[in-house]
Amino acid sequence: MYAMEVQIFGVKKNADVRKAERFFKERRVRVHFMDFKQRSPSKGELRRFFQKFGEKGLIDRTAKRFHALGLQTAYYTDDRWLEISCEEPMILRQPLVRIGNRLSVGSAEAEWKEWLAG
Repeated sequence: MYAMEVQIFGVKKNADVRKAERFFKERRVRVHFMDFKQRSPSKGELRRFFQKFGEKGLIDRTAKRFHALGLQTAYYTDDRWLEISCEEPMILRQPLVRIGNRLSVGSAEAEWKEWLAG
């Protein structure tokens, strides 16, 4: 079997991020963790997620940061949300997970199991 590597984007304090990290480590998948507190994701990294899930799937409208920025009444295009998310990744649902071309948002164990089986 080839060495598989997963990218997980988020913050360590988030329970779903920790769950994702544990899930992959238990299955001996190398985890490359991208901490939003240390570095914002690049536009290219986030664009893939926006293309697949769109603003509805990615923006966490319950996030403290979302409310602190006063975005509750904002209606932007996906491109504008992408710009904002690059500067303020704490408004995104977590974790963002990527293995190759496969992407998921939030806790998605069933999906991850499929990825590893296939």
